[in-house]
Amino acid sequence: MKSFICKNCGKRVNKEAMGTHHRNHCPFCLWSLHVDREVAGDRDDICHGLMEPIGLTFKHEGVDKYGQKKQGELMLVHRCQRCGKVSINRVAGDDDSKKIMEVFGKSLLLGKLPQGKEEGIIVLVTEKDMEEVKRQLFGEK
Repeated sequence: MKSFICKNCGKRVNKEAMGTHHRNHCPFCLWSLHVDREVAGDRDDICHGLMEPIGLTFKHEGVDKYGQKKQGELMLVHRCQRCGKVSINRVAGDDDSKKIMEVFGKSLLLGKLPQGKEEGIIVLVTEKDMEEVKRQLFGEK
């Protein structure tokens, strides 16, 4: 199957997009479906609850070949409305940038994430974070 219908907004979504190989979120409303259990693309979870985009984070940072800390790519943070699981998804090239900025606004109100498997997800909330989000989305400094 090369497309699916978003369970939140009802729009048809192409599964293939720049920036992701295992798309399970809608590029229009950014909502997802809880289908993966352990790793992206395994499609082993039986929950199938709707996952709300609740914030943004950066993928774990790495170090470049010069030993300098580099910024990780922008990721969506989703929370399942059925079971409460929190997970991250890569932002795809055709995701609605305005909606991504709206999710950033939500993350300012979020506070701390629940502990457990989700430990280590740092939700973006600072002005510096906003500058990096804009840089990654729009090429702005």
